[in-house]
Amino acid sequence: MKIKAILTGATGMVGEGVLHECLNHPDVESVLVLGRKPCGISHSKLSEILHSDFFDISSIAGKLSGYNACFFCLGVTSVGLKEAEFFKLTNTLTLNVARTLSELNPEMTFGYISAAFADNTEKGKTMWARVKGKTENDLMKLPFKQVYIFRPGYLHPTPGLLNQLSYYKYITWMYPLLKLMTPNHVSTLKELGLAMIHSVTKGYSKNILEVKDIKALAKE
Repeated sequence: MKIKAILTGATGMVGEGVLHECLNHPDVESVLVLGRKPCGISHSKLSEILHSDFFDISSIAGKLSGYNACFFCLGVTSVGLKEAEFFKLTNTLTLNVARTLSELNPEMTFGYISAAFADNTEKGKTMWARVKGKTENDLMKLPFKQVYIFRPGYLHPTPGLLNQLSYYKYITWMYPLLKLMTPNHVSTLKELGLAMIHSVTKGYSKNILEVKDIKALAKE
């Protein structure tokens, strides 16, 4: 099975890492990056659509059919945001794009980057976890072929990529220790990218993938 994927968030650390794995994987035929600004990468498999408003993608919907995967890596931190604003940027935005894609591509596998400890009971005390959990639940109600939720913990960056978060330069030295002491909370960005690719080509027994599932699927 050859993957024709739409990818969001390519100018962030996670999206760039997933895109890197896609461009170097033989099972990925093409990647359409949907973003607000250029990702700065040139590759024979890669094309881009620049669009400023993800709350209204009607003007580009005609260019989004014919794909069998979406790797949704776009996200914002909740730091400094009130719940209504975080909800809009996390749930409303994601669901707007996802609904359009589900209508255009019913055979699509949709992969969503969530976070460890997301709360899909939607009743917990932690705001960001409730919002992430509701977003997970709402996505799984859409008529895609499959929806997979990826909940990474600490992600060790891929060497040589450009969009590593600035504070990572202070903490990457801890990776061997974290891997030894908390293996179920630590993975590499490469493993996450491979797991997302394999979710399309191989499938997985669970719709919500914690770190141990991400690492297991990456190895398949």
